[in-house]
Amino acid sequence: MIYNFPLASRLLLGTAGYSSPDLLEKAITASNTEIITVSLRREGKKGGEEFRNLLKQANKKVLPNTAGCYSVKEAVTTAHMAREVFGTNWIKLEVIGHADTLQPNPFSLVEAARILNQEGFEVFPYTTEDLVIAEKLVQVGCKVLMPWAAPIGSGQRIRNVEGLRAMRSYFSDIPLIVDAGIGAPSQAAKVMEMGFDAVLLNTAVSKAKDPIQMAQAFKLAIEAGHIAYKAGLMPKRDMAHASTPAYGLAKLI
Repeated sequence: MIYNFPLASRLLLGTAGYSSPDLLEKAITASNTEIITVSLRREGKKGGEEFRNLLKQANKKVLPNTAGCYSVKEAVTTAHMAREVFGTNWIKLEVIGHADTLQPNPFSLVEAARILNQEGFEVFPYTTEDLVIAEKLVQVGCKVLMPWAAPIGSGQRIRNVEGLRAMRSYFSDIPLIVDAGIGAPSQAAKVMEMGFDAVLLNTAVSKAKDPIQMAQAFKLAIEAGHIAYKAGLMPKRDMAHASTPAYGLAKLI
């Protein structure tokens, strides 16, 4: 459950970077996602009306984002515009602090989240695995956290496994959606096996040789990872442990 929205699919899909609207539409269908993320900047470009029609036809929950914003004022203004355009209080909050890594600015992120929560938004903050920042975001009203696995669009997989494990353990009652850096279905499955609630993808699907098949692959990997987590993974051992007991074996005479 995310902001009172029940999740049947744990894959959130971005809509940027596809070579054609038709390919995007087919990838959305193949992923079986219920939530798609949309940049107001992307939606407002030439061809925006065609894109809006595609979103209506997809009949998915829209999560607008503040991609490309570098200040509190810019992010808050973009969020208000997105609420008017898409008719939703949901907002994926991005306040970038570093142009090369696209790492969020922790100070501006917390301040923008505070303002938007006070103004009735349901905020999905894009953050790092830093526990202090995460705690501040929760304190200002965020009920969901979106830590990165690695920089946006890098496909570097999970760069700080222990950091994400600690975040999952510390914020056990808060939905955590891994956002950014996942490049392969196996990496998404690992995230879900760690107990995260969902994965948000864009580049790994949109830039694949076959985005439709890749969307389906991620769908299956995320489902498998979540089922494995719920089933309970076997504990790791320092030594081998025979599955067949030593006693009761036949003896040679």
